[in-house]
Amino acid sequence: MKFIKYSIGLFCLSIGFYQAAKGQTLTADTAGGYKLVWADEFNTEGVPDVSNWQYEQGFVRNHELQWYQPENARCHKGMLVIEAQKVHQPNPNYVAQSTNWKTNRQFIEYTSSSMNTRNLHQWQYGRMVMRGRIDTDAGLWPAFWTLGVTQPWPSNGEIDIMEYYRGKLLANIACGTATPSKAKWYSTAKPLPEFNDPKWSKKFHVWRMDWDKTAISLYVDDLLLNRVELKNLVNQDSTGFNPFNQPHYILLNLTLGGDNGGDVSATHLPKRFEVDYVRVYQQQ
Repeated sequence: MKFIKYSIGLFCLSIGFYQAAKGQTLTADTAGGYKLVWADEFNTEGVPDVSNWQYEQGFVRNHELQWYQPENARCHKGMLVIEAQKVHQPNPNYVAQSTNWKTNRQFIEYTSSSMNTRNLHQWQYGRMVMRGRIDTDAGLWPAFWTLGVTQPWPSNGEIDIMEYYRGKLLANIACGTATPSKAKWYSTAKPLPEFNDPKWSKKFHVWRMDWDKTAISLYVDDLLLNRVELKNLVNQDSTGFNPFNQPHYILLNLTLGGDNGGDVSATHLPKRFEVDYVRVYQQQ
């Protein structure tokens, strides 16, 4: 019996060491009765797991500079690598004299990837965690976020667990208003110098969302950045619909320029958004 207990103890200790090596502790994972319900550790070399991820294609939103394509995302040495690249190639959707920003660009000058779990995995409430490293050079706009599965944006609800641009780390939550395509934002922006670490962007960090029936809380490295109660997140359009009482899916992307990203012209490419893991926990 002592041998069995000793063996079990060694096994549990080894699990603890493994999780510590991956940047996540047992205490943080299991606090509050959370249990792991889904994860991607990106340990298989090559294409990300197609049972977990699908991709956006082309020019998508916010007048961004990059053409999204699956080829810019790969798993390498236990990491998901989303890479932004400088290119010069024809835009297959180009239309001369078009007034649409997606079709009036004759050439694609940048490529990157935006991947999501839509129609594959979705969750209502829980703890979502991502350990990653973001490049913070000018014009880059990496994000780890969620969207609700029903209603058009922003009435479906958006949670930016991690968003970075123009020298600031952001933690945002948005719901709908009476005006289509206009969001009500609850945002917190933390300038990188406030971390008092000149090597901050060279290191891996852990972003976390805790979401239950009462509130959404957003953290980086256990530092609370933003917390909003769900009672304040009902769409302001007289429908009474709360987009955070429905399942959400996860998105990961690296964006360039656009409405918020800033000027990327002086930034040497390629640049990377590296993800060690994405994990989802729910209370039992």
